[in-house]
Amino acid sequence: METFTISITNQDLVKQEPVTLVSAKNPMPLETIFLSNVDQAVCFPVETVFFFDVPPDKSSSTLGISLRVKQAVAEVLLGPYYFMAGRLSFNQQTNRLQLLCNNAGVLFVSATSRRRLKDLGNLSLPNSTFHQFVHRPGLYLNLDETALLTIQVTRFACGGFSIGFMTNHAILDGKSASEMFENLASICRGEGLQTKVIYNDRTSLKARNPVLISYPHKEYVKLNKKSSRTSCFTAPEQSPPPLIFSKIYTHKLYSFTPEMITTLKKKAMTRCSSFEAIVAHIWRARSKAIFTNLDDLSTVLFAVDIRSKISPPLPNGFAGNAVVTAFADAKVVDLVEKPFSLCVEKIKEARERITDEYARSVIDWLEVHRGVPATCNGTFYVSAWWKLGFNELDFGFGKPAHGGPVVSGNDEFVLLLSDAKCGDSSGGINVWLGLETEKMKRLMLHIFDI
Repeated sequence: METFTISITNQDLVKQEPVTLVSAKNPMPLETIFLSNVDQAVCFPVETVFFFDVPPDKSSSTLGISLRVKQAVAEVLLGPYYFMAGRLSFNQQTNRLQLLCNNAGVLFVSATSRRRLKDLGNLSLPNSTFHQFVHRPGLYLNLDETALLTIQVTRFACGGFSIGFMTNHAILDGKSASEMFENLASICRGEGLQTKVIYNDRTSLKARNPVLISYPHKEYVKLNKKSSRTSCFTAPEQSPPPLIFSKIYTHKLYSFTPEMITTLKKKAMTRCSSFEAIVAHIWRARSKAIFTNLDDLSTVLFAVDIRSKISPPLPNGFAGNAVVTAFADAKVVDLVEKPFSLCVEKIKEARERITDEYARSVIDWLEVHRGVPATCNGTFYVSAWWKLGFNELDFGFGKPAHGGPVVSGNDEFVLLLSDAKCGDSSGGINVWLGLETEKMKRLMLHIFDI
């Protein structure tokens, strides 16, 4: 169990003024792209940073690395990904968010740091101050002024460097963002685009007319107009507020070795994935820590990719959000007193519940209620970053020392991360979560009870 101790401040970096990169292939007249209800439910920034050791060619300067990435974006990536140079726009007539391909541009920043990579400690430890390696264009700008993609290349005193990205979840989900990073890395290596066609038509995920809500969808919650959540449904005129941490929460990282994951899977008494085993275990341990009434209902949420589940299946290269929220729930007494296999079966049932009809029902529910995942009253959301393969990206300077999210103050989210010491394919998983201090102390009594 570890927590970060290195704090990066703006005194540690010198940033150049941002350069605006535009697409040479932006359509004329301007195109407006439909955003699905799933897109609209996740309108918030996502920050990702990749750290690289000193390149084999030690003469590679900050300017050289920045130039390679900048040219790759401007000259190649923003061809098929022209929409990333656009802006979000709220249509008052339809009361919906839309993507305006106005070529307002991607923001690119070069920076240097007085720090060395080794000064940053264990890079696999989530560190909120790593946001210094990502360009935040202005957290109080209106949505229609906020860039959908920013890129920052930071060169460290040792010669190593980082590439930090800010994207908007409304435009790309985890899989499509990962594909965009892979395409950019391939271009930087001189190998061109890996994905030849990017499908940005999201109309296949439109709500039905008339809508047909076949399930109750308690995994989502309807938002009131005064909600402070960072959703376009509640504050269309503003971008999300600062990504800050609550002072009442403690955050920790728990490392689960491949052997521990194997033990959990055996304990499940049924065939299951590493994801199902670890989510079931976290759900059980967290429920023991936060609930005092055994008759309370405990719920865990997680995303399920629907690319192959809906009919017709979404094409390869689909760029939008193709995930819906699955949920598993049970009384705390059952999670605590019944065998671990019950928890695993509940997780498996939650995944299997997501069919074409269920996904369509979710979309229709969101059409009527304009909601978001129901992370409240002890319910939490598990996000599996470790499955995105970020530690395999090669921008022409070798694979990263580590790649992953810049953690924010969203305390209802549990992140499953890769371990920089083991690599993505090792089978080990790092679990990052936040709880109130006393509840975290109780969790520590149960989290490694395997």
